Amino acid sequence: MKANTLNIGVATYTLRNLPTDAAISVLQRLAIKTCSLKDSHLPMKATPDELKAIVAKFTAAGIMPLSVGNVGMKDEASMRAAFEYAKASGVGIMVCAPPLNSIPILDKLVKEFDIKLALHNHGPEDKNFPTPYEAYNAAKGFDPRIGLCVDVGHCARAGKDPAKAILDCRDRVYDIHLKDVSVVAPNGKPIEVGRGGLDIPSILKALIAIKFTGNVGFEYEKDAKDPVLGLAESVGYVRGVLKTL
Repeated sequence: MKANTLNIGVATYTLRNLPTDAAISVLQRLAIKTCSLKDSHLPMKATPDELKAIVAKFTAAGIMPLSVGNVGMKDEASMRAAFEYAKASGVGIMVCAPPLNSIPILDKLVKEFDIKLALHNHGPEDKNFPTPYEAYNAAKGFDPRIGLCVDVGHCARAGKDPAKAILDCRDRVYDIHLKDVSVVAPNGKPIEVGRGGLDIPSILKALIAIKFTGNVGFEYEKDAKDPVLGLAESVGYVRGVLKTL
């Protein structure tokens, strides 16, 4: 697999304070071709027709939504509502943060709705899935449609090597949140990709090694009210690294 075949995209949580049309314009300016849609752009309360229309707007702009989320879940009713939302959108992967004891229920729902789940790790503050390994261990033994969204920054803050985690969990990695942190420690803060402590080349090499075809989505969290310059720098850095691999 060639490096330039990775789907270098954006998790639209990055652009959560921008209206949908403005977010699409930013992605077009950065030549981004894939994305993961957050509910700030794909509202949970939208009707099925509205959801399809929003997805179609991104697709018409040359941006393919490959996943939705992150979607929070608390109980079986909220899980079912989330699956109905994802199914109505027509996007086949849902990034989510469910309770640890909910996997048997999710196993039933992925079979019913035929949607892949990507359990998101949220770092040392997360009691359920601090790293991809807890998510992987929870999912294994259940339907293979239950997989992972590896958040590389939170993974590193929780003390695990993101590249190794991608390789170790390769059979269930369905989505990536790409970012950098100021220091590789629990108190690491969001920063432009390439300025921080993560070994970004090793992460990209791991994704190439597993022939990853999902969204490698920048989740740039440093400047919520003015994210475009930092996102553009991050995109440029990663594209430069990919040319050397």
